[in-house]
Amino acid sequence: MHDIRALRADPAAFDADLARRGLEPVAQRLLAWDEERRQAQTALQDRQARRKALAREIGMLKREGGDTSALEVEGVSLRAQMEALEEQARAVERESTALLANLPNRLDPAVPDGPDESANEIRHVWGTRREFTFTPKQHFELGEALGQMDFATAGKLSGARFVVLRAGLARLARALGQFMLDLHVGEHDFVEMQVPVLVTDDAMYGTDKLPKFADQSFRTEDGRWLIPTAEVPLTASVAGDILDGASLPLRMTALTQCFRSEAGSAGRDVRGMLRQHQFEKVEMVCVTTPEQSEAEHERMTRCAETVLERLGIPYRRMLLCAGDTGFGAAKTFDLEAWLPGQDAWREISSCSNTRDFQARRMNARFRPQAGAAPAFVHTLNGSGLAVGRTLIAVMENYQNEDGSITVPDALLPYMGGLARIG
Repeated sequence: MHDIRALRADPAAFDADLARRGLEPVAQRLLAWDEERRQAQTALQDRQARRKALAREIGMLKREGGDTSALEVEGVSLRAQMEALEEQARAVERESTALLANLPNRLDPAVPDGPDESANEIRHVWGTRREFTFTPKQHFELGEALGQMDFATAGKLSGARFVVLRAGLARLARALGQFMLDLHVGEHDFVEMQVPVLVTDDAMYGTDKLPKFADQSFRTEDGRWLIPTAEVPLTASVAGDILDGASLPLRMTALTQCFRSEAGSAGRDVRGMLRQHQFEKVEMVCVTTPEQSEAEHERMTRCAETVLERLGIPYRRMLLCAGDTGFGAAKTFDLEAWLPGQDAWREISSCSNTRDFQARRMNARFRPQAGAAPAFVHTLNGSGLAVGRTLIAVMENYQNEDGSITVPDALLPYMGGLARIG
């Protein structure tokens, strides 16, 4: 959600940020609504004051035995006017809130201009791409040949965009999740959490998933939502709170199932595990002060990069352009892993600073020091990493000519002595 005071202060800058995302200007419409709402509230306060004064006058006249009928008629009229003004203010508030709820976050000045991913900037590249003496296969070719990645059975159970993993690949996926959690908790100072995967409208709205992404999420018949990412319950855990500034930053991580309907992705990544309705992800969330948030964004991105470095997966860091930056983000770094089977870089992590955008929606604040006025926190989120996509990266980078998969050294302690999947 946006700060209306910032919009009043510089409406042109507000519209300029929207223009960078390819959106039409709205500042003047919002300011007109804001002025109408404030005028209605001022008029309401005037009538409330007059009504109080009227009550005193009626009381005095009654004690003196005077005629109060004219004043009582005025009181009835004032009550009707107040009800009309209250409804006017509520109607304007509903309109402005509905518009604001669908407006994306303002962009950091460092975000480059551009309409889509073609304008994203490469910040750095890590690792050396392996030279193969054979033509590398894609993950689904490897997995199906091993008999350990089964899309047909998953389709029989659940339809398209699901998978059944077996034996060594199932063990490898479990090892990846455990390895990531251990790294973030043991070395990166995150607190491990177990959180619900069913959440309320408020939790989804507060983390900017509603109303914008309702069609990309699954909803149960009792009105709860299956989480698209653990960002939702982790971030919403501080909704409505006033935190002690000395306790910040809060760093939380969780390994959960995630669910996305993938609306609008028909025909994209149909084969394999890249785009699934159900997948596992290790999520990182940070709740911090405005002064710390930029440093926490860099730190969180480095935590995700460390996972790839320990696994020996080549990657590159991308600064997303205006047209590719997500709805709630002010600034986003994507990490793209090299997939030799696809001969392409593919996103494996996205780390975003949402600043106070989510905090305003869910009223999450902190008190800088005792006696100080509360201020909105900044929230950040990042994949650390998506387990399925990391499995794909390991399979394709560590494949052998005979179709087997060598287990990366970092995962050997989690594999029960299995060093090669074949």
